[in-house]
Amino acid sequence: GILNAVAVLVIACPCALGLATPAAIMAGTGAAARQGILVKDAIALEQATKIDYVVFDKTGTLTEGKPVLTQLNALNNETELAALAYALSQYSEHPLAKAIVSYANSHNIDLLSVSDFAVVAGKGVKATVTGRAVMLGSGSWMREMGLTLPQDLIAVPGASVSWLAEKTAQGTTLLGLLCFADKAKAQAKNAVHKLQAAGIRVSMLTGDSLASAEYVAKELGLDNFNAEVLPQGKAEAVAAYQQQGYKVAMVGDGINDAPALAQADLGIAMATGTDVAVSASAFTLMRGDPELVAAALLLASATYRNIQQNLFWAFAFNTIGIPLAALGFLNPVIAGAAMAFSSVLVVTNALRLQRMSF
Repeated sequence: GILNAVAVLVIACPCALGLATPAAIMAGTGAAARQGILVKDAIALEQATKIDYVVFDKTGTLTEGKPVLTQLNALNNETELAALAYALSQYSEHPLAKAIVSYANSHNIDLLSVSDFAVVAGKGVKATVTGRAVMLGSGSWMREMGLTLPQDLIAVPGASVSWLAEKTAQGTTLLGLLCFADKAKAQAKNAVHKLQAAGIRVSMLTGDSLASAEYVAKELGLDNFNAEVLPQGKAEAVAAYQQQGYKVAMVGDGINDAPALAQADLGIAMATGTDVAVSASAFTLMRGDPELVAAALLLASATYRNIQQNLFWAFAFNTIGIPLAALGFLNPVIAGAAMAFSSVLVVTNALRLQRMSF
């Protein structure tokens, strides 16, 4: 009888231990999926428990990603400024370009002929418009060309600003500026506060101007931000945080975010963005809700704790049961019932994750 009881416990031991981790992972990933969070694999779940720094892209992630042209300020002719900007924007997929096209359509602005159109990565666009070499892009690009930008002309606080310039034989001339407003998402502030409450630092990377980034960072209460960052610079910024000893999660939605998502310890992509960003990430948020970032990290931590609890109970039953069986205090029936109960307990504990809200 004693040997039978010991044999039951020893043979049944791997059953409870074998259920401990898979049961928790299945319950955790299932709970995540119901909240709109897709997890690539168990390794991603484990990595998420170590994150202590979250870096957000700005446009489309913390903000709506649907900027509206709110100010046109021409140094000479406003109609000319609008027409040139419209011509440069018609072939671009950038959100600011779409805002210009929308403005032009609503104001019945004529479309000028364009040739030699080219995108300058992370800086803007350039083309020949009715024989004139014009450029539309960031302030840093304009300063690279030796222009001094009249910042006092910017009337919209926190606006994203594009500058229009013309290149002639005499040099480069500034023609004016365009300001865009892009509201922060309603959930963005709560998302930042939830992460900070969990002891996680929160930063933002953007290619937008310093003024625009500073305005959003102050509005949301971010710990840090980097402005006027080129696409390749985002991955470098993430690497810099990693070199400081942080475990970094990058949250983005665009093609430009893919290198940073791949560089980060944990890539989190908005499914509302591009397929490239999603493929470079371990977590995918099916809704464009930044609060899901905190939910994903908290759920990963809860799943990891659940695995530890399951392993504890599985080992506890065997640590107590085998000596008792060896001393003759357990018959095979009770030993079998005890081990069956340990498996049921492990599965039941894992299923608690299904009822948790984050």
